[in-house]
Amino acid sequence: MISIYKIKPQFQALLKPILEQMHKKGIQPNTITWMAILLSVVCGLFCWMHPILISLIILPVALLIRMALNALDGMMARTYMLQSKSGEMLNEIGDVFSDFVMFAPLYWLFQAELYSFITFLFLSILNEFAGIMGKIVSGTRRYDGPMGKSDRALIIGLASIILFCSVRVLPYMQYLFYLLDILLLLSTFIRIKKSLSTE
Repeated sequence: MISIYKIKPQFQALLKPILEQMHKKGIQPNTITWMAILLSVVCGLFCWMHPILISLIILPVALLIRMALNALDGMMARTYMLQSKSGEMLNEIGDVFSDFVMFAPLYWLFQAELYSFITFLFLSILNEFAGIMGKIVSGTRRYDGPMGKSDRALIIGLASIILFCSVRVLPYMQYLFYLLDILLLLSTFIRIKKSLSTE
């Protein structure tokens, strides 16, 4: 199944110099996770309070930086043996919370249809929950499906840039959420199926 998650190793390779510098400065994985959460809150609040054209550029930039920070905290933990239960919990809860606060302003920015947008937020949370349940059921955190966390960030980021370049596409943004909802349902189904098949 096509997913941005499949190119994660290449993305992580680009971040290795940053990882090494962070380690030299004594930065811990949980600190990086908190940086990602703080960035998400600041970006989400700004875009919610200022649903203006510049927010359509701020959002994708923040999503890209957050994606890098999310990769770096895991790389830091694995590379330097700094894994912890508190870090794992913070990472999982932080990801869901960050998704919510960053995507909530899309209701104003994309002038989304209410029910398809609420469904998008709900299914995003459900999709991550299904991934976490995979670890409980089968011992493996599931990232399967065409609409994982990174996929959502990529599509929303690209849509924001397109809308920034041409507001004429605004009436079509509601259809984007219909598509995302379908792909999120598919992703969740795949994660559940994969988890149960590896019991």
